[in-house]
Amino acid sequence: MNAPRRSGRPSRPGNPGPPARRTTPVRPPATDPARAAALELLTAVRERDAYANLALPSILRRAKLSGRDAALATELGYGACRARGLLDAVILACASRPMSKIEPPLVDALRLGTYQLLRTRIPAHAAVDSTVELVRSSAGSRSAGFVNAILRKVGERTEPEWVAQLAPDAATDPIGHLAFRHAHPKWIAQAFADALGGASTELDALLAADDERPLVHLLARPGVITAEELALATGGEQSPYSPYGVRLDPGSGDPGDFDAIKQGLALVIDEGSQLVAYGLASAPLVGADTGRWLDLCAGPGGKAAMLGGLVELEGGLLDAVEPSEHRAQLVRDNTAELPVTVHVADGREAPLPDGGYDRVLVDVPCTGLGALRRRPEARWRREPSDVAGLTALQRELLTAALRHVRVGGVVGYATCSPHVGETHGVLAGVLRKHPNVERLDAREVLPEMPGLGDGPAVQLWPHRHGTDAMFLALLRRTG
Repeated sequence: MNAPRRSGRPSRPGNPGPPARRTTPVRPPATDPARAAALELLTAVRERDAYANLALPSILRRAKLSGRDAALATELGYGACRARGLLDAVILACASRPMSKIEPPLVDALRLGTYQLLRTRIPAHAAVDSTVELVRSSAGSRSAGFVNAILRKVGERTEPEWVAQLAPDAATDPIGHLAFRHAHPKWIAQAFADALGGASTELDALLAADDERPLVHLLARPGVITAEELALATGGEQSPYSPYGVRLDPGSGDPGDFDAIKQGLALVIDEGSQLVAYGLASAPLVGADTGRWLDLCAGPGGKAAMLGGLVELEGGLLDAVEPSEHRAQLVRDNTAELPVTVHVADGREAPLPDGGYDRVLVDVPCTGLGALRRRPEARWRREPSDVAGLTALQRELLTAALRHVRVGGVVGYATCSPHVGETHGVLAGVLRKHPNVERLDAREVLPEMPGLGDGPAVQLWPHRHGTDAMFLALLRRTG
């Protein structure tokens, strides 16, 4: 949320000289544990290419943070990762040198302070003073003075005022303007606009939704607990679309602390991913369902757990394929006690029977552009050049899936990316070589939902459905 314009600012300071070069990361004092944890997260993301959503839980546990402190650390850490491009542009406008000439640990601290100033309701003096003290405690007074001067310049304008000054002109570069305002690389905003097609007027709403911290989505394991029971147990609300879903406010704490999660009754899975698995399981077959299902790209096992639960209700079996042993173990953990056999193999060459499965899910590795709101740093790591290599892999995996499905069976092609090259482009290339495949209307097998597009594939969106931007196409083999 944009902070209100603040008054009573100190006079504009001059540009300080560069602090002495240091290699020691800024280590915040123990008196401010929430900001300490947020800064540690920014350092881990920068230094180790850590994934924020995987690194933060261990940081919070190590700092013994819970409740409001944990919520603050999460908001500041995730928020600063998510808004990095906008924050860096503002910092650069206030600094006397390029970002590359500022010590990396100080850049982490500046991002943390700038985020507080521009995107929270934290009072300006608290945002500046707390950040300066973090720097002073480990990097000394000279570095603290440097950070103090920049942050005071940052605080002279609100976020909308900085956007008006720094963003591309909305009239001549509307996509660039929206990308800057909502802290997205322009190429990603363009990819979203392309995927929206005739609904590109929704780009502003989509980017805004993608820039917000999402709700936590839980899966009530089929046959184990109902969504209604899980909602009562967690204090959440039943999902509007998935019959197995529950939504929780992101301030509800660590989902892993809920008894339902600890006891294996539920998993954390986005509702869009639930709908992909549900759609495949509901698709009409030609001939009886013999109960042989396949998840060809199963790691880390969320969809495999849902499919395994659903096929168990029918007395069937699920084969799950994952090339990484580490991720294969996650699949085993998530599908324990279910009729699921995990195979450590490349999905393109898995030693499984051709034509042996009624239903095959191929949720391909992708750019992940549809889940950026859950992976705060990811938008700044991906490059347009990533798409070409991934689409080649996606075509090969979809071809393998069509080989494994029986005549009359259904393949669900899914990606967590709306990029046209990874969705319709891959489908078009594969279908040209497989005339014995017909497309089903995926809209007809999902719960009644608005805004699913013109079909036959389905594209979910954060701003329309509150889910990740999952894509699903259903293909039936006819010969």
